[in-house]
Amino acid sequence: MRRRLALALIVLAAPAVLAASVSEAYQRLYNFDFPGAHRALDTYQAAAPQDPLGHSTRAAAYLFYELDRLKILQGEFFSDDKKISGDDVLQPDPAVRSRFFAAIDEAQRLAEARLKDHPKDTNAMFAFSMTEGLRTDYTAFVEKRQLRSLSSARKAHSYAVKLLQLDPTFVDAKVTTGITEYLSGSLPFFILWFIKFENTQGSKEVAVANLENAAGKARYLGPFARILLAIIHLREKRAPRSLQLLEGLVTEFPQNPLLRREMERLRLRITPRLRPR
Repeated sequence: MRRRLALALIVLAAPAVLAASVSEAYQRLYNFDFPGAHRALDTYQAAAPQDPLGHSTRAAAYLFYELDRLKILQGEFFSDDKKISGDDVLQPDPAVRSRFFAAIDEAQRLAEARLKDHPKDTNAMFAFSMTEGLRTDYTAFVEKRQLRSLSSARKAHSYAVKLLQLDPTFVDAKVTTGITEYLSGSLPFFILWFIKFENTQGSKEVAVANLENAAGKARYLGPFARILLAIIHLREKRAPRSLQLLEGLVTEFPQNPLLRREMERLRLRITPRLRPR
């Protein structure tokens, strides 16, 4: 009887333990503790090997590592279009690239298997949306093939729209729709003529609203939504709002050196210097 009771308690506690390991992975990722994020994901994947969430999160850890190593995440990079689309040749790490795309492929394989049996599996749809979004970022920012990245961006958006139609409370997906809205409101018309995103208005205001919703309510991507909002406000000449977001992120993730550097750099930019009398 005691053994059965103990087993029942373990089964009941398992989902909470697994969710905690994924949450820890994201916490460590946002603190730029990439080895710690991978250790937490090892725990999750050992217990839930058929869940695509572990592999999609691992792909995110590889991407953030590479974006940081190549200094792509710096605010100046995202606020200057010439740096995004310029001719500067980056040197991606071949080993990280291989692991990154392997994690994406495995996440999508598992997600596809789930959707065959359960076409309305929101976790699988989220994995597809997330991995196509990660593929978009790698293609656009690391490989600097912006036009080619739009195909993945459209796939990511399509899965996010379907996910929100099935479950409007799955606000992590609004990070993707927010990015797409901002992208649609920024791209030249002739490009949008060939690459169309469904259910978008091309409104930067809608983009900010979607990201603000995710920033406050998303389970995993809330901090990422706040990072994106800080970048958008910086691009749209709203530096004080960007600084406010960065200050909150530094408080939340004190071990992240990039966030602190960007905060201090922006403070120097917008704070009037004292003039000698």
